[in-house]
Amino acid sequence: MKYCVALANEGGGYIVLGVTDKRPRQIVGSIAYSKAGELNGIKSRIVNELRFRVEVTELEHEKGRVLVFEVPTCPVGRALDYEGAYLMRVGEELRPMTPDMLKRIFAEDQQDWFSQPARCDASPDDVIALLDTQTYFELLKISYPTSRDAVLE
Repeated sequence: MKYCVALANEGGGYIVLGVTDKRPRQIVGSIAYSKAGELNGIKSRIVNELRFRVEVTELEHEKGRVLVFEVPTCPVGRALDYEGAYLMRVGEELRPMTPDMLKRIFAEDQQDWFSQPARCDASPDDVIALLDTQTYFELLKISYPTSRDAVLE
């Protein structure tokens, strides 16, 4: 469960059972969740405890059975926790997320200040007063319009 949370917080990934950790990777097979109903049981437990779905693929190979757990990324702007801890991987270990990692995730759904309107509900006269419309038309080498509506257009 902890590795699923850590992977989700880091953009998603895979947990593979039945393959060696060290390179060159070799298929060694896995008996994890091999009894009737155990694979469906772990899928259900993950959804119940973590509140997100992890896809599990079972592959049969001549050298043994391989399980691939596909962990999705966490929702935008939301870090996931397990038993109150926001987790990330550091090498082969799991550690609490650093404040900068949490801040980065929580800021994902925040609009960039540059994409937000500087002012809303401005009247036509406010727009002309706030913008240097004379310079705008001079830079475009266009004569200044004769009416307010033409300036706004």
